[in-house]
Amino acid sequence: MSHRALAALFVLLVSAPAHADPVVLKFGTLAPPESPWGRVFKVWARATDERSQHAVQIQFFWNGTQGDEGAMVGKIRTGQLDGAAITALGLGQIYKQVLVFQLPGTFSSWAKLDAARDALRPQMDPEFSRAGFTVVGWGDVGTGRFMSAGYAVNGPNDLKHRATFYEPSDPIDPMFYSVLGDVTPRPVSIPEVLPGLTANQITVVNVPPLVAEQLQWASRLDHLNTLATHFEIGALVVKSSKLSALPVDAQSAVTETGRVAAQALTTSIRREDDAALARRRGRMTVHEPTAAEIAQWNRLFADTRARLRGTTFHAALVDEAVRRGS
Repeated sequence: MSHRALAALFVLLVSAPAHADPVVLKFGTLAPPESPWGRVFKVWARATDERSQHAVQIQFFWNGTQGDEGAMVGKIRTGQLDGAAITALGLGQIYKQVLVFQLPGTFSSWAKLDAARDALRPQMDPEFSRAGFTVVGWGDVGTGRFMSAGYAVNGPNDLKHRATFYEPSDPIDPMFYSVLGDVTPRPVSIPEVLPGLTANQITVVNVPPLVAEQLQWASRLDHLNTLATHFEIGALVVKSSKLSALPVDAQSAVTETGRVAAQALTTSIRREDDAALARRRGRMTVHEPTAAEIAQWNRLFADTRARLRGTTFHAALVDEAVRRGS
């Protein structure tokens, strides 16, 4: 996280009435504490504590110790957690339509995704509120790319008969592999991927390089396809009833510092993911896809979107995302 982003958070540390007994908000995350996400989250926790004059403290549970993102969302609903830092898959457990942002091949750049997210948020934020969640701030995870162990994934056919995986709550990847055919991916939660890679039960992943590094997957992988398959997003969410039960000044301490933390993540994570890609280029066998291969991938991506349009996802949302992404 940059010094400028850190400074922006601490600018918000203004005086407020002191409180004797702090309210502790319990947040889950898959991120390790020393990861780029973890560093921002820890600054957010300190900023909230100081801004609220110790009325509110945020306690993070790192490394998926509260389960995968579906489990964390479930725990927020039952009151075992108060919030979470989650990716789009976790957000999809609250409002499935948010996953349109991660349909493969939809956006050609982060700028395109930003424009679509800004345009569609007025439709989406109320859905989270109706489900009992408040989105404190939106952030990013990185750019998905295929990385594999022991073989290259140059074109779509190279995925056939390979040990791929998808997260059990993901509606997109199963359709993607179904359209491709001759693939039997395994539903595996994120904490189970590293053991699967170590045991050679999983040999290909489609994730941002930064994620592969931070979750210790990268050392088990030796091939990289530089094609950007999708852009992964995330958000900080809190249970609305827990937030509204706080005094107004304490609510502001959580939401205002959280919004700045999410903005810092937008900048820093994209930069960190680019740096991770550069490191992977130096340590893996790299494939730059040809024009013919890109065309093959794009046809597969378009077929996947077409199958999900009007079934899993509202047709109008898919059309709007694709229109803004092209």
